[in-house]
Amino acid sequence: MSALTQYGLMAEKHWREFRPKMVAELEAKGMLHQMLYEAQKKTKDEMYDLRTLLMKQGLTPQQAQDQAWEMIRERYILLPSEDAS
Repeated sequence: MSALTQYGLMAEKHWREFRPKMVAELEAKGMLHQMLYEAQKKTKDEMYDLRTLLMKQGLTPQQAQDQAWEMIRERYILLPSEDAS
């Protein structure tokens, strides 16, 4: 099984706090690690693509990294709370 990186670990911490029902369901199915790994892979891949695009548009590497993170983090890592209405 593949190791989790900072993105996967961040997702796990966030999900356990804000999505405990989802985490419990995934753990019961034995799929939590797989879903965390997928979230980190999708984040990493999309961050790379967007960062590259933003740098081609003239942003510095750090600006591109920061902007890409702002745009992508809530897709897979920082999911909305289960209590959000």
